[in-house]
Amino acid sequence: MRRIWAVAMKEKYGANERSQKLKYHIQTSGRSLHAQEIQFNDIRTTLQALIAIYDNCNSLHTNVFDEAITTPTEDSVRRAMAIQLIINREWGLAKNENPSQGAFIIEELTELLEEAVLTEFERIAERGGVLGAMETGYQRGRIQDESMHYEMLKHTGELPIIGVNTFRNPHGEVVQDKLELARSTDEEKQSQLKRLEDFHQRHAKESPAMLKRLQKAVIENNNVFEVLMDAVRVCSLGQITNALFEVGGQYRRNM
Repeated sequence: MRRIWAVAMKEKYGANERSQKLKYHIQTSGRSLHAQEIQFNDIRTTLQALIAIYDNCNSLHTNVFDEAITTPTEDSVRRAMAIQLIINREWGLAKNENPSQGAFIIEELTELLEEAVLTEFERIAERGGVLGAMETGYQRGRIQDESMHYEMLKHTGELPIIGVNTFRNPHGEVVQDKLELARSTDEEKQSQLKRLEDFHQRHAKESPAMLKRLQKAVIENNNVFEVLMDAVRVCSLGQITNALFEVGGQYRRNM
């Protein structure tokens, strides 16, 4: 991603050196979480986290093993956090810079991935850019096609997934048809609403001017993110969203 970002920013947008440097966040693969043999999900997440840390990602989110079926519990969240802690505090190789770069397979896969992504950029550009492609449903269609292809490989067994379509445990737990999902209590909901109301009251004098400043940045095509960093100190997410809707409208995809 750093290579792709640098190439795109330099060659397409003529960005300066600082803008060519990418900071990025990694989240482990939700698609790799399965309800069957659910405890295996932590193993998959650990390996994904290891790759992300080896690549010096700037921040990392490790998925919780039971996200495949429900809202995470406190215990499962602690396990997901432990994955990062163990890699960072106990796994010595993670303390070295770029430990996996330089091997032929890494270099070759990187070249192929970069070529594929930059080719996709061209396909989107041919359709009028990101917004033009959205109008025809191009991105959504590509995502759906990829998802269907992945599910087909899973069901045919061409893509082996341990405990799901291969090496299944004959004595394993049955996947539940109905699950009791975690929901906020009414007390928790009211507490959040009260905090939101208090926040609005504390910043009632500052938020209108800040929202106007945000809208002005959008209209004049200035650095919106810079203004957002100030806006979130005195404006709620709802206020910011409504302000942006007023100047930019709300996206509605074509059916």
